[in-house]
Amino acid sequence: MARTKDMTSGKPWKIIFLFALPLMVGNVFQQLYTVVDTMIVGQGIGVGALAALGAADWINWLIIGTVSGVTQGFSILYAQLFGGAEYSRLRQSISTSVVLAIFLALVITAVSEAVLLPLLRLLNTPDDILPMTAVYLRIMMAGTPIVMAYNLAASILRSLGDGRTPLIAMAIACAINIVLDLLFILVFRWGVAGAAIATLTAQAFSSLFCLMEVRRIPVLQMEREEWKYQPQLGRKLLKLGLPLAFQGTIISVGGMIVQMVVNTFGVLFIAGFTAVNKLYGILEIAATSFGYAILTYAGQNLGAGDKPRIVRGVRQGAVLSIATSLVIAGVMLLFGKTFLAMFISGTAEEVATATSVAWTYLRIMAAFLPVLYILYVYRSALQGLGDTVIPMVSGIVEFVMRVSAALILPHFFGEIGIFFAEVAAWTGAAVLLFCSYCVRIRKV
Repeated sequence: MARTKDMTSGKPWKIIFLFALPLMVGNVFQQLYTVVDTMIVGQGIGVGALAALGAADWINWLIIGTVSGVTQGFSILYAQLFGGAEYSRLRQSISTSVVLAIFLALVITAVSEAVLLPLLRLLNTPDDILPMTAVYLRIMMAGTPIVMAYNLAASILRSLGDGRTPLIAMAIACAINIVLDLLFILVFRWGVAGAAIATLTAQAFSSLFCLMEVRRIPVLQMEREEWKYQPQLGRKLLKLGLPLAFQGTIISVGGMIVQMVVNTFGVLFIAGFTAVNKLYGILEIAATSFGYAILTYAGQNLGAGDKPRIVRGVRQGAVLSIATSLVIAGVMLLFGKTFLAMFISGTAEEVATATSVAWTYLRIMAAFLPVLYILYVYRSALQGLGDTVIPMVSGIVEFVMRVSAALILPHFFGEIGIFFAEVAAWTGAAVLLFCSYCVRIRKV
């Protein structure tokens, strides 16, 4: 049964932590989608297939980032209306967002399928892995409506304080995904297509599970007249959602340019780089969870009019986030090589080369991890306060820093220079977001 949570009373740090905790566990299961895909593909098919998934990463995240940005923007309004106890307007907002989500999912699917092959060639995707990459992405793109459905349902639940239901959905879906990966890849021999089909099938389950739980929430029981598109609310939702969608898009485009540079270094370098990018989801698990918690917390308290409480919560959330990042970084530095070995297979020489690339990249990412967590805290705080423009601008800053580092640093430091593109993007965005939050909160 879905459970809502009022975050306008109680100790801020405790509320944020307890809200973020099930999200962290849920994100672990969500990340296992891609991690298990990668492990089974890398070990069961080979280093070429692993590189093919790596070449697909940023294009896939372009779609996911756009979808999650839109729905996260929608959730800002949900949280504010729930915190202010405006339940009728909340229901109208949700029914309006359903119409918008269906339309946007169809547009994203059509456009992405049309530009896929030219985009892969533009990114210098090696000819020997291009067919596998294209097959994987075409299947994933066809599943965009499924991804949209899950993100919309989960954003509704989280904005009302329910982090438990998405956790349960992800746990069961992850189990489904693992079983289907083993079946489709190792038994049916469907290759990377099997990995994509397994992921979408599992996510379809999580979508249905969350949607059914949304329907059970008492304050969301719709009256007949509330089930219609409200143009005024539609404009407001798009005003919140589109900047975050653009933020996700521009970050992903920057990542694709980095991938274009990486693709020039050969299949083994791509494989090592890919192994770390699959662990990246685990590195940022707690960051995204604290981000959702702080967004919901700030949104509900803004709706309730308790602005000093927002300041206390964001400050305490930042301390929790940085402490968590240090723990995760320590684990990666201690056990990173063991994790990387799960992804990489091949001849002894291939494994040694790809592992060397991956271990260097992973150590750099771990060392700068607190910067990423600071970025999430203050970006989410601004979003909860209703500001989606500065977070969008931070996406542009990430793009500039990431692309500049990727294009310039390898000329001076060789292949290792590409490893600093990500941390440069984190640093530039974190500085902007922290300074913008300080200005914004004084105005509030």
